[in-house]
Amino acid sequence: MTEGGIGRLLVASLHQGVADLLPSRQDFYAAWLNPANLRAGRIGLAPLAAVLSFLRQEGLPYTLVTARAGEYAAEWTVGGLSDLKRRLIHAAPPPLRMVLVGWIARSLVRNTYRPSRMELRWKSGRGEAVIQGSIFCEVRDPVELPLCEYYASAIRRLMQLFNLQAEVVIEHCRGVEAGECRLAVLVQPSPVQA
Repeated sequence: MTEGGIGRLLVASLHQGVADLLPSRQDFYAAWLNPANLRAGRIGLAPLAAVLSFLRQEGLPYTLVTARAGEYAAEWTVGGLSDLKRRLIHAAPPPLRMVLVGWIARSLVRNTYRPSRMELRWKSGRGEAVIQGSIFCEVRDPVELPLCEYYASAIRRLMQLFNLQAEVVIEHCRGVEAGECRLAVLVQPSPVQA
């Protein structure tokens, strides 16, 4: 964790998302997402809040960059699991696999920003993820569009990495309205590959 409970996973994934999708703005954002400061664990809340604020002002690129960052966070999280753990999750039947991937998603949320928590409950192939303390939704005034795409994309990609097709829909966002961030997770097992 860097200063203020910000996970290196979040900072690195945002840095890579900006590099991929906003290469002409990379130098601007590098002032806050400095790789040397990331390695030293010296990126705090103020620089990250600045990055998120400036990204929101970019319009659509905010959603694209945070979605890409969520995908990277999922891939890097799964890459950090032991081979045995990955094989065991892949071998589990789909209902159990959904629960196991949900545990990984909870860990990813916690590793993104320490004060954040996610509860994911399943019923008949439908999950409801409730996120408390999302760093993305820390705004002074309500915004028009949901800010939770990082988490939605991370969960969607985690499911894909374990052969589960998921549609993840942002139902409520604390940045748009008072309350909590709530995502619907609709999962269908992927077809068996020959």
